[in-house]
Amino acid sequence: MTKVAVVQAAPSLFDTPETLHRFEQLLGEATSAGAELIVFPEAFVGGYPKGATFGATVGARSDEGRALFARYRRSAIDIPGPDFDRLRSVVGTHKAHVVVGVIERAGNTLYCASLLFAPDGTVLGHHRKLVPTGAERLIWGQGDASDIAVIHTDLGRIGMAICWENYMPLYRSELYRQGVQLYVAPTVDSRDTWASTMRHIAVEGRCFALSATQYAVRGDYPADFPLPSGDASEDTADAVVIRGGSCVVDPYGALLTGPVFDRKDVLVTDIDMDVLDGAYLDLDVSGHYARPDLFWLATTQSPRRGYQ
Repeated sequence: MTKVAVVQAAPSLFDTPETLHRFEQLLGEATSAGAELIVFPEAFVGGYPKGATFGATVGARSDEGRALFARYRRSAIDIPGPDFDRLRSVVGTHKAHVVVGVIERAGNTLYCASLLFAPDGTVLGHHRKLVPTGAERLIWGQGDASDIAVIHTDLGRIGMAICWENYMPLYRSELYRQGVQLYVAPTVDSRDTWASTMRHIAVEGRCFALSATQYAVRGDYPADFPLPSGDASEDTADAVVIRGGSCVVDPYGALLTGPVFDRKDVLVTDIDMDVLDGAYLDLDVSGHYARPDLFWLATTQSPRRGYQ
C-alpha cells in the first residue's frame, strides 16, 4: 500500500512568505500522517486571483488594474530563485514526493505551473499549463511541449494536468500513452461536476486520479482585493470564496476519499498500486483498446527546460 494525501487549502494572496509558511505546515501534517505523495492545489504558491478583472475590457486598461497585476506579479516565484529554493528545502526536510501548483515568473510573463519534487527536494517535473482558461489568458502565458511528460518515480509513473487541462482529450491521451499511473490534477474548480471528471479520467486511463482543490475564504485575500459580488455572500473573514472538492479515485472510478467541500482539510488515503495490473484486463486506451489503424496521436517533441 502507498499512502497519499491531497491538500485542500489556500495561500495568502500577495503574501508569499505567509504562503510558504502554510505550505510547510500542511506538508508536515500530511507527512505526519504517513503520506508518501502529497498534492497541493493549483496556484497554491502565488495565488489564484478569483474574480479579478485587472481593469481590462476590450480596447481599454485601467491604472488600477495594472497596479493590481503588479502586486500579483511580485508574489509569483522565479525558477530558480529564493522562494523556489525554500520549497525545495521544505520538501527535503519532510522527505516525500510533492506536487504543488505555483505561479511562475519567467522573464516578463507569468505561467500557471505545477512542480513535482522528489523526497530530497530535487525537481523531477515542471509543467506549465498549456491553455489558461477564459480570463486567465489575460494574466498567464501558454505552456509548450517541452514539459509534456510522465515522470518515473519510486512510487509509480506520475503525470500532471492542471485544472481544465483535464478537459483536453488529446493531452490526456498523451499522458495515457506515456503510461501514467498516478494522474495528478491540481485545480481551483470547486463545482460538483469536478469529482465526476476525475472518476471518468481514472476509469478511462486506468490510473489513480488525485485532485487537490483550493478551499479559500475571504480572509485569505487582502481586505482591498476586489472579490466579485456573489462569491462571498458576507464580508466576513470566513465567507467562502472557493469551496474545495478534493478527491482521490481508483482505476475503477471508486472514490477513495472525498470529495470534501466547505472546509480546509488534508485528505489521506491508501492506494494499492497492484490493482493496476488487473485493471488493464479490459481497457488500455493506448494498447489493446486502441485502433492505431484508424486513429493516431502526434505530439510535438521539443527539449525540456534546464534547471540550475
